[in-house]
Amino acid sequence: MRTWIKTPLAILAEGAENGLVVADGRIAELVARGASPEASVDAVWDASAHVVLPGLVNTHHHMFQTLTRAHPAAINKELFPWLQALLPIWAHNVKPDNFRLASRLALTELLMSGATCVSDHQYLYPPGLDAAMDIQAEEAASLGMRMTLTRGSLNLAEDEGGMADRGAVQDVDAILADCERVLGRYHDRADGAMTRVAMAPCAPFNVSKRLMVETAAMAEKYDCRLHTHLAETLDEETFCLEKFACRPVDYLEEVGWMNDRVWLAHGVHFNDDEIRRLGKARVGVCHCPTSNMVLASGHCRTRELEAAGSPVGLGVDGSASNDNSNLMESVRHALMINRLRYGAAAITHFDALRWATQGSARCLGRDDIGAIAVGKQADLALYTLDELRFSGAGEPIAALVLCGAHRADRVMIKGEWRVLDGMPVGVDVARLRSEHGAAAKRFLEAF
Repeated sequence: MRTWIKTPLAILAEGAENGLVVADGRIAELVARGASPEASVDAVWDASAHVVLPGLVNTHHHMFQTLTRAHPAAINKELFPWLQALLPIWAHNVKPDNFRLASRLALTELLMSGATCVSDHQYLYPPGLDAAMDIQAEEAASLGMRMTLTRGSLNLAEDEGGMADRGAVQDVDAILADCERVLGRYHDRADGAMTRVAMAPCAPFNVSKRLMVETAAMAEKYDCRLHTHLAETLDEETFCLEKFACRPVDYLEEVGWMNDRVWLAHGVHFNDDEIRRLGKARVGVCHCPTSNMVLASGHCRTRELEAAGSPVGLGVDGSASNDNSNLMESVRHALMINRLRYGAAAITHFDALRWATQGSARCLGRDDIGAIAVGKQADLALYTLDELRFSGAGEPIAALVLCGAHRADRVMIKGEWRVLDGMPVGVDVARLRSEHGAAAKRFLEAF
């Protein structure tokens, strides 16, 4: 089946002014201005009311946190006190049933915003949640979304010098055994894979050196990615200096993580030398602008990181530090906060969209998604400009970012429509909202 997505209002690709042809889940042809497809097509879909982007790629999230959005215990706090307020609530109240609802809700939100591939840093494993990766794999498959299953971990409780609640930590051997199980079951390195796996000890302040070192070795064995939080706040920098007698990037190098398998969340507090070293090693950084603003963590030095050689991607981060799972909204926030640092002419809407597509794909180690080009996977996000917020807009792609697009009208993944008329295919959104809201009440009662 060859489908011509014809004459888009605008498209984020060169030489595709008259659309593109999708066949067998891939982009088979770009159609230049005034041209028609070179080979015959089986169907034509009129995109004249739509702005077409590559599917957005989310590279950092904590989906279980959708259950504690705007939680009274944590609002108006910076990261460490925010964590101290919420970690005990999460550790004692996240269960398989509400974890499934949290993952379903977050995935659905991301999909509706235009995300086609996602990664969730799932580090919370209280007793009974051993099947967290299986639950997320099932939920992503149900929606037809690509996902990097990021098997996170905590193993240092407060009484061991860390910050994790005792109810959520696991033994290192148990963590490594489950990492190996998940890798064996879900890690698909093939082009066009729907699921891949990364290992992701949470952060220097709640995991041991042994766990960092052994996950690095396992990543080499299985050829997978590595992910962790790093340099999000000055508190973390102080922790590393006091506990390890070095700065966070020095610690990263010491445990064998300074390589191109790694992408880091936040990366706010790097100095010039650290940026140079990270870039030389091609370590990726996920910029989380919304969360960094909510928690007042600081600003990621995106331009310097890219100039040094580090891929820069985009993430919504946890739904209790962002309070939604809308990646298109984070594109706009990325534009705004970066302009505050670098100036209006230095950061364009194309930069922010690149971070959310090509940059994020590079962070996840994927060269088959993130761009509209022949041979790439047919992952597309299509937006209309029919809301009042867009009236009077002159440049359609810029309008998506500057006027605040937040919901895709259509989303295609692997050549299949997964969002139609703004709604996810096969999802009862009203029921999901009701069930998730009911589950979240437990987390308010725990306060």
